[in-house]
Amino acid sequence: MLLNIRVVFVHVLIISLFSLLWTTPSHANLIPTEDSPYLTELLDKALKLGLENSRYWQLLLHYRKNTFGGYTSDVDDPGFFLAENGKTNPKDELIHTIRAFFSSDLVGRSQQHAQCAFIARYHWLMEKLSFDHQRFPKVGCKRFNHWFEELNAESVTLIFPSAFMNNPASMFGHTLLRLDQKGQTSQTRLLAYTLNYAADVTTENGFAFAYLGIVGGFKGYYSTHPYYLKVREYRDFENRDIWEYHLNLQKDELKKMLMHAWEMGNAYFDYYFFKENCAYNILALLEVARPDLALTNQFIFWTIPADTVRLITEQPNLVGDISFRAARSNKIKQKYSTLTSDEKTLLHKIITTPTEADSQKYIQQPRTRQAFVLDLASDYLQYQKIEDKATSKKTGENLHEILKKRSLINEPSKPFIVTPVSGQPEQGHKTSRIDAGIGWRNDSFFEELTLRAGYHDLLDPNAGYTPDTQIELLKASIRHYEEQNEFRLEEFTVADIISLSPTTALFRAPSWKMRAGIESVIHDQCKLCYSANINAGVGIAMESSLLKREVAFAFTEIDANYGTAFDEDHRIGGGGTLGVLADITSRWKVLLTGTYLQYPFGDQSHDIRTSMQQRFTIQKNGAIRLELNSREEDTETLLLFQAFF
Repeated sequence: MLLNIRVVFVHVLIISLFSLLWTTPSHANLIPTEDSPYLTELLDKALKLGLENSRYWQLLLHYRKNTFGGYTSDVDDPGFFLAENGKTNPKDELIHTIRAFFSSDLVGRSQQHAQCAFIARYHWLMEKLSFDHQRFPKVGCKRFNHWFEELNAESVTLIFPSAFMNNPASMFGHTLLRLDQKGQTSQTRLLAYTLNYAADVTTENGFAFAYLGIVGGFKGYYSTHPYYLKVREYRDFENRDIWEYHLNLQKDELKKMLMHAWEMGNAYFDYYFFKENCAYNILALLEVARPDLALTNQFIFWTIPADTVRLITEQPNLVGDISFRAARSNKIKQKYSTLTSDEKTLLHKIITTPTEADSQKYIQQPRTRQAFVLDLASDYLQYQKIEDKATSKKTGENLHEILKKRSLINEPSKPFIVTPVSGQPEQGHKTSRIDAGIGWRNDSFFEELTLRAGYHDLLDPNAGYTPDTQIELLKASIRHYEEQNEFRLEEFTVADIISLSPTTALFRAPSWKMRAGIESVIHDQCKLCYSANINAGVGIAMESSLLKREVAFAFTEIDANYGTAFDEDHRIGGGGTLGVLADITSRWKVLLTGTYLQYPFGDQSHDIRTSMQQRFTIQKNGAIRLELNSREEDTETLLLFQAFF
């Protein structure tokens, strides 16, 4: 009991200390009116050494080179800079930083002495300029020292929770760092602290959330939280697998990173879902720890967490052990798959009526299997209690009864190893893709080139990605039609997202999809006319294993088109789609779909579509794809060679 009280107290203390960094910035009376001789000496030395051009100074201030010369910091909080133009002027910021070390004024959002508020800058400049401490103001950084000692970090682990389709900010996964103490085990590491970067979300409106996240409308902050809270959030609430990559950082490298993390409590960034996001800013911390790592400059237009994990694993001698924590739902599914038909029947009865554990049929089971069924029943009810708050009271009562019955069986719970559904994220294909191929549309032969920014579609190789999901962003196809001898933009996809959630005896979650883009259509007298399209649907999916693995699905959907091909330049309606996604072999995958849409508004018409697409994987980042697509008045065959990069 005393230990638990102490753990909670330490957690609250550390989080409180870190939150103290988030106060109002101040530049008031920062610079002494006259420089002392020793300060002048240090400034001259720093400028002669060109420290403002040093890579490490640029890392500490998060400076990036501008396209046409000069620098701009990624940090957007003015309280992080000691010079008024510090965001764009590394030299002035260097001068003002050194001067601030001699001032008694409190600076930054944390309102500390500059030597403490920007302790990473101070220690680096002390090393480069060989400070004479006898001629320096004596400052004790008690807040930092207490925070650092309480963390007591000996090593660091990169944490990657897999994608969560129901949150735009987490659709590509997430990365954070865990600070491991000496002597911790896989279980006690739950008490370790994390360094996390995330947006401070200020709206509950879904459209506003997506828009502000794309344009940088949220502020992003570094923060520390106990790891068990993050595991509960990701693994238990959001049902995401968690991968842990132990990093081989030396003691001095870890201290540099933590000092910088402390001073980053003095700052916020404009948060962008696709660029300056969690993954990007975690890479920035690792670069401070080990400056010879070139990580953030690998991501120019977008930063996808899975790509950053892949990049980190490619760095020599950086990654050590890799471990895995399965999502609660995946653990339940795999346990359920090991039950016999009789055990499955008993499980369903016990979940709703715990007294079934007293039935003769249950008692006839071996004691080890009785224990296993009750363990699985309690796992499921704990999951259900989190998922469905409306029935949590009844669920809690059933859970309590099952745990009481489990306590009467003197059989230990045997370890159950959960197999990752899709493998380690770094084993997956790269997220950008280029396709080149040939095809035949109606009476015309064509060549096609397609470029996709990211990320993964239903037919792409499965390894490393969340099964039965698709997220395609910014995909453009250019075709050259031989008969007309013309090049044209055939299709442009802003976003095409599909989430198939197979319904099972224990899990029932809706499948959904949405798409927005421009396509080339043939309709009435209009040949190859452009149409803007928005489509969204909700449905169900079922899994089977008649061949290897298949997922059948059905969607009810709405569809809207805008373009000159239609009466009144638009048509709005709805309908449905039936389909099946099948793994024929580990390399061969097939997608069959049929769609009927009726448009009662605008151009009163209908649309019948059928499609057969298949992909054969040549290697991790290479595949061949064959498509047969048909719509009224419009059929095409397409053969593509795909390369991921």
